[in-house]
Amino acid sequence: MSSGIVFLLGRKLGSVVLTSVVLSIVVFIVLRMIPADPLGMMLPPSATQADADALRAALGLDKSIAQQYLVWLGQALHGNLGESIFFRAPVVQLLADTLPATLELAFVSLFMALAISIPGGIILYKLNGKKGEVLADFGLVLLLSIPSFLWGIILIIVFGVLYPVLPFMGRLGSDFDAGGPGQFLLITLLFSGQWSAWWDALSHLLLPALALALSFSPIIIRVLRSSLLDTATEQYVMVARLRGQSEWRVLMHHMLKNAALPTLTLIGVQFGFLFGGTLLIEVIFSFPGMGNLMVQAIKNHDLPLIQGVALVFCLMVLTVNFCIDGLYAVLNPRLRNA
Repeated sequence: MSSGIVFLLGRKLGSVVLTSVVLSIVVFIVLRMIPADPLGMMLPPSATQADADALRAALGLDKSIAQQYLVWLGQALHGNLGESIFFRAPVVQLLADTLPATLELAFVSLFMALAISIPGGIILYKLNGKKGEVLADFGLVLLLSIPSFLWGIILIIVFGVLYPVLPFMGRLGSDFDAGGPGQFLLITLLFSGQWSAWWDALSHLLLPALALALSFSPIIIRVLRSSLLDTATEQYVMVARLRGQSEWRVLMHHMLKNAALPTLTLIGVQFGFLFGGTLLIEVIFSFPGMGNLMVQAIKNHDLPLIQGVALVFCLMVLTVNFCIDGLYAVLNPRLRNA
């Protein structure tokens, strides 16, 4: 690996750390500016003001925001994100129980989006200047205008109610044992050879993942088509054509590889929207992931849990962007040969 790539990755890693710290400060301050008292969930109706003051002091809520943040940061660096006010359980444990489900949903959605976007981008490129281009552009704009939660509702109505071919509630059917929370079901069931349960888990993932993929793929299709159009005028493409290579071979072996670089960058940027979109999708499909956990935390003014979920969402998006940047640096010849 060249020194240019190492320097770039080191700089990106420093940016990840700095962004995480800044976001944790912002979330911490904003949550404490909300006019909601988390002690209301912990104190009985007969509690006196003295009881409230004692509990506030025990939780450290009587200190300044800066002091509270430093205490929280010190504990977070040791893997302690506090205890949930509503669930009365460690925040880390709650996150560990729900994060695998959300990650599974997000990455299956990403895989489905790529399975839609790559052929879609190639088809739109091949339609350039032809009669079907206007119709294809209209269809792409139509897809862009439909948000993920609306796709979720449409898919439930069509494939869950009118034509009930796929389940749309939960993560696994009642006939199968999930084996406890905190598992990547598709991987666990696959390696354990439980094929019926594996198919059931996959079928529960298809509709929510497709809802996210359908809202994520149109922008990738558009950028890939534009990148292919730009690449088509490059000199190396013309040379390949002059050598007698077929148009399909030129497209797949020369153009697509280079057009994928700006598309890869876009995927890293847009993954944050896809990962954040799991929140509403999980609520709509009753999917037991971090999105559902976040909704319950907000509803119950559970500040430690809200902070923990927000921090994990941030870290996951930053991690994926870091990996995409690293992959881009490796695939980009100008950086690889620096």
